[in-house]
Amino acid sequence: MPDLPDRDSEASEASGETGAGVSPPETDAERRRRRARFLHELAEARELRDRVQPRRAKAARLRHAMRMRTFRW
Repeated sequence: MPDLPDRDSEASEASGETGAGVSPPETDAERRRRRARFLHELAEARELRDRVQPRRAKAARLRHAMRMRTFRW
């Protein structure tokens, strides 16, 4: 179908790569910093969800406790 864009061009646009310039490879420190920021934001989101949905948070705590009791080392 000529009116649809190529998959290859969509993938390169989504990853931020353009034909003009390729970004240098990411260093380990940058990756760890980005991962730490993501995990921090994820924890904040979970805390917020637990505050606004206390019943679901309680059920999740109970399920987790049951899993931990039945887990075999």
